[in-house]
Amino acid sequence: MEHPLMFLPLFFEQIGLGEWAHHNLNVIHSWFAMLLLLVLAKLATKSVQMIPAGAQNLFEVILGGWEDFMVDVMGEHGRPYFPLVFTLFIYILFMNWMGLVPGLFSPTANINTPLSMALVVFVATHIVGIKHHGFHYVKHFMGPVLALAPLMIIIEIIGHLARVLSLTFRLFGNILGEDLVVAILFFLAGMFLAPLPMMALGIFTCFVQAFIFSLLTMLYIAAALEEAH
Repeated sequence: MEHPLMFLPLFFEQIGLGEWAHHNLNVIHSWFAMLLLLVLAKLATKSVQMIPAGAQNLFEVILGGWEDFMVDVMGEHGRPYFPLVFTLFIYILFMNWMGLVPGLFSPTANINTPLSMALVVFVATHIVGIKHHGFHYVKHFMGPVLALAPLMIIIEIIGHLARVLSLTFRLFGNILGEDLVVAILFFLAGMFLAPLPMMALGIFTCFVQAFIFSLLTMLYIAAALEEAH
């Protein structure tokens, strides 16, 4: 897909990496999302006080609410995995929103970005399962009837691999489709502010896609923590 004028590649052109930047828009915009999050984290922790105020108060409300939601979904044993789940949520949300800003690009509209995060979730899920259950984690793949274990293992492996595809294509497809619609509206009727309603809706749908990815991550980790039946 051809892209209009992008702001970030202009910076890389100044240091002789313009061609590389134009071919790796998802990479440089992912870095930009990380930079924004680091700046926000710095602002939120710049002057930590016992009685929170300003940015610290806002961030504590957001983090506390999300952690409580995680515990409601996963139980108390899911609390240690809050940093992973919330980091995925806020990172995906920022990358999704970037596509709504003229001159920027949603890294999640490139299939490599959702795939990389889906693989992180896949690996983390099984690391959690092995850490929590040890060798007995294999029982999750054997099913309730031992005689059917060889068949169930194949089915379970396919199911777990399908999670990677599900996470990847759900996020990639929705964000790419949304960005294409906004771009087409800008091209056809940008001067008449036609894209604005779609962009307003996009703010919400970007949040929903980040939330779904994080919610599925919670459910996968919670399933790995459960005792096999």
